[in-house]
Amino acid sequence: MLFSSLKEKNLSELYKLLEERKKEQFGMRVQMRTGQEFKPHKMREVRRDIARILTRLAQVKSEKGA
Repeated sequence: MLFSSLKEKNLSELYKLLEERKKEQFGMRVQMRTGQEFKPHKMREVRRDIARILTRLAQVKSEKGA
């Protein structure tokens, strides 16, 4: 996910996307703990996507507050 694609989304879309990514991350943690096959590089991608979304949310909130 590119940061530029997040700039086009509104707050509700960002929160929905954040929730989806956190659920995906939780599922990967469960897979990892239970010994199921999982791809470590996907975990990194999801973690970074979450960080990008949180960064964009902070930007939107500061723009509205300013």
